[in-house]
Parts: sequence; structure tokens; C-alpha cells
Amino acid sequence: MKIGYARVSTTGQSSDNQAVQLKAAGCGRVVQETASGAKSDRQALAKLLSSLGQGDVLVVTRLDRLARSTIDLLTILKAIADRGASFLSLAEQWADTTTPAGRLMLTVIGGLAEFERELIKARTTEGRDRAKARGVRMGRKHKLTAHQQREVRDRKAQGESVREIARTYNVSPNTISRVK
Repeated sequence: MKIGYARVSTTGQSSDNQAVQLKAAGCGRVVQETASGAKSDRQALAKLLSSLGQGDVLVVTRLDRLARSTIDLLTILKAIADRGASFLSLAEQWADTTTPAGRLMLTVIGGLAEFERELIKARTTEGRDRAKARGVRMGRKHKLTAHQQREVRDRKAQGESVREIARTYNVSPNTISRVK
């Protein structure tokens, strides 16, 4: 039986288009998941892999929907093979684990996917560093202004309770405790 696996990375995205493609490819069942491809502990995928039986075919729309790193890809493909099942990618039709050539190609492409992921990480880090150099401040804004933080320090020095100060500014006591 053909079983489809559709994955998106963030909750704002939809895997519906992938599900339609997988159904059109003859998948009797489609498992959908929202999880980063870089994570190897995807619950829906783990459950799907454990349910595979002899002769089943796990189908994805694209190879990167299954894995982003070579080691993760090879681990998943081994788990599929250990259950007597095979793997097929719709976009990369040569990705067919029933042939030695298909297994070789999957190893090469998996390496390229990992390389691409590393390039994306490097570009993101460089962009973040350039933004910081321009003075862009990363992270959440402070709940208290600089003036309010000075007032909090003064009030704490006078012995006022953290809870009372927090109520004044409508913030949690933890926020007040972090003001040094």
C-alpha cells in the first residue's frame, strides 16, 4: 500500500497541497505533520514508520519533506528498509529505494540537501550579524522603559517588595526581579 507523508515547517503553512498530490499519486493514506525538517524526533513520522509493513511504499512530494540532513535521511531510509517497505519521492522520481542506483542517488542528493541547509544557516547568521552591526536590536522589547527601570532600582533599594512594584507597572514579579 502507498502511504503519503506531508510535512510543513511552521503552523502558518499548509500541507493540503502536498496531500492532494499524494492522493493523486495513489496513496491510500496520507499522514500530515507540522515540524521542522531539521528535527529528527517528528512524532507523526515516527508513528508512520513503525506502522509500515512488508511491501508498503512511503511516498513524499519532495525529498526535503522527509529529511534535511544526510544522516537523518539515511536513518529514515534504513528504518523503511528494515520494515520491508520502500520509498518514493514524486518530484525526484529516481528516488526509488528498490534499486541500487536509486539508493546511490538518494545518498548523493541527501548530501546536497544538507549542504543547502548549511548554506541557509550561514546566510541567516550573516544577515543577523549585519543587522546587529547596523544597530538593530534583536529579541523582544523591554517591558519597562529605561526610566521605569531606574525607578524600579530605586524602589527596590528602599526595600519595597517586588510584588508591589510589579503591580504598579502591571508586569510579573519576575520582570521586576530581573532589573539589576
